[in-house]
Amino acid sequence: MTNGEQSLSSAYTDWDAAAPTFDDEPDHGLRDPGVRQAWADRLRSWLPARPSDLLDIGCGTGSLSLLASEQGHRVTGVDLSPAMVERARAKLAGRDAVFLVGDAAGPPVGEDRFDAVLVRHVLWTLPDPARVLRHWVGLLRPGGRLVLVEGVWGTVSPAGIPADRLTGLLAPLAGDVRVEQLSDDARLWGRSVTDQRYAVVAVPR
Repeated sequence: MTNGEQSLSSAYTDWDAAAPTFDDEPDHGLRDPGVRQAWADRLRSWLPARPSDLLDIGCGTGSLSLLASEQGHRVTGVDLSPAMVERARAKLAGRDAVFLVGDAAGPPVGEDRFDAVLVRHVLWTLPDPARVLRHWVGLLRPGGRLVLVEGVWGTVSPAGIPADRLTGLLAPLAGDVRVEQLSDDARLWGRSVTDQRYAVVAVPR
């Protein structure tokens, strides 16, 4: 087993272990009506207005996938953790949605192309974000968009990806890049936050 394969195996084992309690976080499970509505409103502003094909990378238990499905989008979700995927399938049972186990850096979607690629709190964990962004752009149909929700967490040893770095990585790929600050909207997180949280909507050239 290569170092990369060992890292992936360790990662999905960790996320499998987290799956039973993952939705306990307000912005994961979206169980609170106010938090759920806040994310639904944001998705509506980020995703295409018409029903579209959406790829939700790092979908977790499918909470954002469910909101997108409720807004009429056809969802394909990908997550490294089989346990997360199992919960997402149950959450969206009976809907126009399919969930696959796979690596975020190379989602197992074959030749399928999408109108939007949605990724929340995943890019910062990947070792070569520039290469991954190029791959994700290649999964879009002409006129499609990337919707990336990211941030920087912690003060002593910050983790994440700053907005200016992400927009710099997108500059060669996208002609239209919009940054939306999310830290000041406590409804999204179920509490006030002081770290940097933001969304980027990017339409490739």
